Amino acid sequence: MDKFNDMLLVTANVGSLFDNVGEIQNGWLEELYKTIQKYKPQFIALHFQEVGGKDYMVNMDKAESFFCTIESSEEMKEFDRSCVYVDTEFQTEDSFTALGSMYFIHRALKNIYQYDFNVKDFKTVSGQTKYVGSLNGVCTVEKEKFPKNFWPDFKWSRKGFLRTRWVIHNQGLDLVNIHLFHDASNLIAVNSSPSIYSANRKKALRYVINRISDSPSNPIPFFLFGDFNFRLDTLTLVQRLTIEADVVKVMKERTNEVEKIIFEEKDDGRQMLLQIEEKLFEYVHQAVFRKDNGRA
Repeated sequence: MDKFNDMLLVTANVGSLFDNVGEIQNGWLEELYKTIQKYKPQFIALHFQEVGGKDYMVNMDKAESFFCTIESSEEMKEFDRSCVYVDTEFQTEDSFTALGSMYFIHRALKNIYQYDFNVKDFKTVSGQTKYVGSLNGVCTVEKEKFPKNFWPDFKWSRKGFLRTRWVIHNQGLDLVNIHLFHDASNLIAVNSSPSIYSANRKKALRYVINRISDSPSNPIPFFLFGDFNFRLDTLTLVQRLTIEADVVKVMKERTNEVEKIIFEEKDDGRQMLLQIEEKLFEYVHQAVFRKDNGRA
């Protein structure tokens, strides 16, 4: 008789899967199916971020095909119930998050209920339900895009969270798909420690925790799994890598803003050690990140 584990929680930023469909999507799906076969879960939660990829206006039509591939796979045959939520409505800028959540329930799992946020009660999960679009008005999921005033000095991006609530084996829990802010520019991230981006991530994470902790008298456990966009502290890292180096700042001619920062050795050779641009972080001695698992 097969031995089942209760739950498998998976999170993945799938942006590159849509930007390079033929190159890596099949390999990614193969690894997912291997994991399901290995652990034999009764409940699977898949949380995806950046559905549609960076060029989502062009690629979004591929999203439904991707989700259908998972739903119809041989590995999902024993899962007789599913709930799928995919936010694809990119035309609605004020609420679009590009988040997708898929939940699969094995036929062996009987005692499971899902929460209806409108009527504020749990209902038995049955059959297959699938919502693709804006998700506005869907009563079994809460979706929110982070307010624009969280980062007024930066471009408003598709970051936010999706929440579903369940009772599994008489235990209530929230499953939260979250996508926090990335470091948009290395040149800004290197200005302070912690960086302004780190402060934005902290603010957003606290906001989500406060939002989902909506029953202080009857708290429900929650699992936050998504893309937190955690980074090394850029300023501290640069200081560590360039202790014995001179700094050269290259300015843009028209705006007099910093275009790149170059760190050079102080000896006569003046070899470049590190070059930083908005989207570039090029360090000469790459071995330092590989030796002893990055602790060299």
